[in-house]
Amino acid sequence: MTQQPLISLKNVSKSFGPVRVIRDVTVDVYPGKVQVLLGENGAGKSTLIKMMAGVYQPDAGDILVDGTAVHLPNTRAAEALGIATIHQELNLVASLTIAENVMMGRFPTRFGLVDRKELRRQARAALQLIGLDMDVDTRVGELGIARQQLVEIAKALSINARILILDEPTAALTRTETDRLFRVVNDLRSHGVGMLFISHHLDEIGEIGDSITVLRDGEFVAEVPASTPEADLVTLMVGRSIDDQFPRRLTESDTTAVVLTVDSLTAKGRFEGISFGLRAGEVLGIAGLVGAGRTEVIRAIAGADRYDSGTVRVGDTLLPKGNVRAAIAAGIGHVPEDRKVQGLVLDASVNDNLGYATLASTARLGLADFAGQRERATSVADTLRIRMNSIDQPIGSLSGGNQQKAVFGRWILAASTVLLLDEPTRGVDVGAKVEIYELMNEITAAGGAIVMVSSELPELIGMSDRILVMRDGRLAGELITANTSQDEIMTLATRDALETETATDDAEKKVRR
Repeated sequence: MTQQPLISLKNVSKSFGPVRVIRDVTVDVYPGKVQVLLGENGAGKSTLIKMMAGVYQPDAGDILVDGTAVHLPNTRAAEALGIATIHQELNLVASLTIAENVMMGRFPTRFGLVDRKELRRQARAALQLIGLDMDVDTRVGELGIARQQLVEIAKALSINARILILDEPTAALTRTETDRLFRVVNDLRSHGVGMLFISHHLDEIGEIGDSITVLRDGEFVAEVPASTPEADLVTLMVGRSIDDQFPRRLTESDTTAVVLTVDSLTAKGRFEGISFGLRAGEVLGIAGLVGAGRTEVIRAIAGADRYDSGTVRVGDTLLPKGNVRAAIAAGIGHVPEDRKVQGLVLDASVNDNLGYATLASTARLGLADFAGQRERATSVADTLRIRMNSIDQPIGSLSGGNQQKAVFGRWILAASTVLLLDEPTRGVDVGAKVEIYELMNEITAAGGAIVMVSSELPELIGMSDRILVMRDGRLAGELITANTSQDEIMTLATRDALETETATDDAEKKVRR
């Protein structure tokens, strides 16, 4: 007897105005199975899962739950049928506590009032499902992206879903946190929960998936086993083979020309004594576990956050503390970790978001050059292959990966000579990643330089020339990528405090030579 799917999208189509984003696609999710949904940014994956979640309704085709056609007018209707969704863009309220976010819309009451004790108990139980030990009274806005992602996962699991949709759940997680999530997924699988899983990390698909539905440009391409080789998956996704996923090309520029100097940078409670030099034509990677201080250092250099002591120089120019305008004027561009909150104005157009960094510098006689900005923005959008209906489209309506490319494009447009990239390819498909890597090569070949924070060790090793490893807010060591490995990086990132202090001293001496 053939097993019946828990949920099916049957020959669904969806358009937004004149743009057809999904055309005649079928996806089935079975009990105890993980169905992977694979495709480039803009292929229609998010639209499909939003149909299952009750956010969108299909223009044609049917949604079936347990073999019966259903109408899902909203997310509450989907949740009532046991459908929970972990979206790529987090749906958390920063001003509320972890407990309040986890139990949002389902607060326990006693005598007509919120039962705070029971609220905390249920929230702790949800966190325990993924092995997360945190104070549930902590406000979500105080957490980093990775921990916010874990809270989002706990929130979805707390409704006892029998159909779980996971949209890029590992994008902000370390390998340890990913392993923890996969243990939860396997436990849910053993209890008959059906899951739809989206990920751009091809190496984890074979580990967690059962079968894969591949989309391209809103259409069904193939359904293949999760064991399908990565190279074949890439070809199915993008319609072409990609021979080198990390196409780093070393430059022949003057390696003695230091374009960025960071000396003894310290922000109490966040990082301490950070010193390094960045050379023209170089990509300098920064590795470390979540909470090591990587993002905090990048934001301080970019002028987004103030620091207590130390200096930042671009060439011979000393930058004032906490001054983004001065950093941009000196040639620094910053692609932040959280594009949604820190990198974009979601209601503004693609054109506006691409041009924010250059609106003042390209003005004529004090008046903004809107025509010139539009022409330049269109050119950069074409170069980055940003999938959109129009340059005037609100950027919040683009897929997460295309939003990320737009943030990147802003600094390409500004001709920044020092780019600070914080998780620059998070949520970006393999084809777009290679395009971003090639742009990095173009920047360094022209004499620019890049500092790149990434939680993906293969990316750091594949695209960096040197790697600084951070632990507990301090430098734990410096590695030459041609002579290192993932194991060596993780050893520096996790070893005990005494060894770290010694390595930091050695690293600082090495940088200053």
